Amino acid sequence: MTHLWVRAESRANEDRVGITPDGVAQLIAQGMQVTVEDSPRRIIPTKDYARAGAAIAPEGSWPTAPDDAIVFGLKELPEDGTPLRHRHVMFGHAFKGQPAGQVLLRRFAAGGGTLLDLEYLTDDTGRRLAAFGYWAGYAGAAVSLLAWAAQQGGGVCGPVRAWPDRAPMLDDLRARLDGTARPRPRALVIGAGGRVGRGATDLMTAMGVPVTAWDMAETAHGGPFPEVLMHDILINAILAQPGAPVFVSAEAVAPGRALTVIGDVACDPTSDFSPIKVYDRTTTWEAPVLRVAEAPVLDVMAIDNLPSMLPRESSEDYAAQLLPVLQGLDAPGDGAWGRAAALYRDHAGRLTQT
Repeated sequence: MTHLWVRAESRANEDRVGITPDGVAQLIAQGMQVTVEDSPRRIIPTKDYARAGAAIAPEGSWPTAPDDAIVFGLKELPEDGTPLRHRHVMFGHAFKGQPAGQVLLRRFAAGGGTLLDLEYLTDDTGRRLAAFGYWAGYAGAAVSLLAWAAQQGGGVCGPVRAWPDRAPMLDDLRARLDGTARPRPRALVIGAGGRVGRGATDLMTAMGVPVTAWDMAETAHGGPFPEVLMHDILINAILAQPGAPVFVSAEAVAPGRALTVIGDVACDPTSDFSPIKVYDRTTTWEAPVLRVAEAPVLDVMAIDNLPSMLPRESSEDYAAQLLPVLQGLDAPGDGAWGRAAALYRDHAGRLTQT
């Protein structure tokens, strides 16, 4: 019997979950065993999972789960260096040469476990089967606008928080923008045709911000892209990957630009393939932007769990996309799960060659 173990998220400000109680009920009806760890922060209460038929385990107890359990979470595991013996379904950020990702892969190799990376669950054409992208773009655009509003008063964007849903987010953001007494900034969204780009564009449009939308046609020539520096805000919705063009070079911090805010929603600064070259680390909820230039100012927003700012909408949307894929765990060697396992084996195999 397939046993799915839904772990509590250990990261601060992470209230999302990848499966709803209804999804749990459907998996159990299919014949799976489902255990859900207790979590005081998860946007969906533990009692709702118990009512759906899940067994409830203590928070953080997944290391003691049965060997055959598939541990399912979203964000990173505690960085305690322990070997990982289970199959883990999560966003590993480990297959693009990221330093922390190499450490994670070595933990799996040491314990004999397997990373089934949510980012690489694809159909046979390579299309991702589930993504938080829309809400990442939506929230990333919101924080980028907060950063721009703070600049208008001579400041730097302060700490951000989760909103109970999108209505209060929009009310809060509109008040901040109106409070600047300035015309709305001009925004450029690169990757506007994808999930992330659509979310960013929808948020900007709701706030009355004029948007220049770029997708593959506008970036196909590979750069340089001087038009980027003519906008006040850039939202990057293009994942770091081999062949990705550079949209903002390291020299872009120099004067002579309108650009003052970069929202790097794709957020992979430690990858060699990052298209944004003016910063080298992610930002946080407590310090949402990194100021990389002063004259004029240039702030980079690169929070890597943006959808958790709208945890209810993002969890429900993602869980609905992912449930059909989770239902395929009964045949883990086939389809998307087989491809994800093969990708892990390929990257884990390279560890022995370095």
